[in-house]
Amino acid sequence: MAAVVAGTAVGLSACSNGNGQALAQQACVHVHRSVTDFLRSTRADTPPATAAQLLKRADQELRAALPLAAQANSADGSWNGLMTTISEISTVDEGHLVPSLQAQCVVADSNANVNPQSPGNSGSTGTAPQNVNPKPASPAG
Repeated sequence: MAAVVAGTAVGLSACSNGNGQALAQQACVHVHRSVTDFLRSTRADTPPATAAQLLKRADQELRAALPLAAQANSADGSWNGLMTTISEISTVDEGHLVPSLQAQCVVADSNANVNPQSPGNSGSTGTAPQNVNPKPASPAG
């Protein structure tokens, strides 16, 4: 089973062509599954044996997410937080990581450009960005 998960992770990462966003999104598929299983395991009506099974699955999903998050970080350093948070599973209870994991995956899933290029770095005309404040503050005086 672990070989299948590892093979799938490698196969999926090959399709992304080094795109950090796509790799982070792939990692977040596993994160979402993990968080779902973890939260189900903590419900009062979950039998202990089922809770243990859900916790084991949640841990496996985060372990499957880690190589994808590491590849995302290698492609784009802004995903270091996602990779680091996932890697904490070996020392921190998932319950403490859930809010951070969810927040980081919201960013990954939003398709937002997390590293926007400034006009001077994009190879464009080098013009200054347009002032979005229609009434700039008057000079202090």
